[in-house]
Amino acid sequence: MELKIENLTKTFQGAEAVSHMTCTMEKGVYGLLGANGAGKTTLMRMLCTLLEPTAGSICLDGEDIFRMGAEYRKILGYLPQDFGFYPDFTVRDYLLYIASIKGVHRTAAVRRVGELIDQVGLSKAQNKKMKKLSGGMKRRAGIAQAMLNHPSVLILDEPTAGLDPNERVRFRNLLSELAQDRLVLLSTHIVSDIESIANEILFMKEGVLLHSGTPEEIIEAMPERVWGLTVSVREASAYDRRYRVANRKTVPGGIRLRILSEEKPHPEAEEETATLEDVFLSYSEEEESACDESGE
Repeated sequence: MELKIENLTKTFQGAEAVSHMTCTMEKGVYGLLGANGAGKTTLMRMLCTLLEPTAGSICLDGEDIFRMGAEYRKILGYLPQDFGFYPDFTVRDYLLYIASIKGVHRTAAVRRVGELIDQVGLSKAQNKKMKKLSGGMKRRAGIAQAMLNHPSVLILDEPTAGLDPNERVRFRNLLSELAQDRLVLLSTHIVSDIESIANEILFMKEGVLLHSGTPEEIIEAMPERVWGLTVSVREASAYDRRYRVANRKTVPGGIRLRILSEEKPHPEAEEETATLEDVFLSYSEEEESACDESGE
């Protein structure tokens, strides 16, 4: 299976939300990273045929997904950031209702709903009304509805929002299992969720695909290096002004700084191993700085 995006562009009122994006995805987990406004949700909505591109194409195994229409949507699972539900439906009734909309036969739907309720950890809550669920439980129900039709392409927009650490571990393990025979694309602001399970990262900035590759390749491409340095409380503010500081931690003798810089910020600074979170912060802060300088 190959999902090919070629020269994909989406314009809203003259502004490009996604600009001339080209990439190819196969089976596996792909993590979509980028600051707010990077174009992630617009891209996902085009991949789900909810938005038509202004230019370019998206093809599955050589066939345009918009021409495929219902045939493509039969193999698609989608969890948007905000998904709709009838508040008085129980979890089980909600999933059965969505299964009927997706055209899943009643007998198969009953069996599939039971499997998914167990998989996402909602067995004890399956007879609760949707409006009574916690935010995390609602996200789990959303993940279940996205998987009802055994999708070959699974697209998840901020799927771990509202999940506690234990639920996120459960979700990551589930995704790793699912990705063995399907393409999974997810976006999240919780960088560790992507870093631990994604085979490949797509890093977007201002609508442009800035980098793509394995987490290790993305980290290696970061122009800055990561430095650790312990300074006094008074000195810490000066480093905040001069450098990108990824983390501050109070330690015996002062403040331990994690600094992003191409050059060594101090003779006593020690180079540390970069993470995907450092990359995310580096590019995000570049965007913020550009906005500050332009007065936006």
